[in-house]
Amino acid sequence: MNIKHLLLLATLALTGLTLSACDVNEGGPEELGENIEQTADDIGNDIEDACEEAKEGMNASDTDC
Repeated sequence: MNIKHLLLLATLALTGLTLSACDVNEGGPEELGENIEQTADDIGNDIEDACEEAKEGMNASDTDC
């Protein structure tokens, strides 16, 4: 995985964050905050996974990100 893939993943993740923030019907601000927090956690996990895959692909000795 190269830098273009990581940038694409980050762009898609931010788009998902934006769209999830708009998905509040009647839950109010609390549900909105929970949705944003969950989406941010998911984005962080996806970016970390992509980083680890990139390091594995480069045969790095430390694959943790």
